[in-house]
Amino acid sequence: MAMRCEICGKEGRSGNKVSHSNKKTRRTWKPNIQKIRVEHNGIIKRMKVCTQCLKSGKVKRPVKVKETI
Repeated sequence: MAMRCEICGKEGRSGNKVSHSNKKTRRTWKPNIQKIRVEHNGIIKRMKVCTQCLKSGKVKRPVKVKETI
């Protein structure tokens, strides 16, 4: 599976790394993807979400219910 945010669709980008001597080589920028449990449309499931979607509140993490006897 690709490293892609399931909420916003963010994925890796590619470009050139430029050295001091202006020599170009290929490189990639990867998003910060976390595999977490989220509550999406009332269903709790595991999704790959970028940290910007987590910070902005686009996804809701499920509340842990503690049972006391």
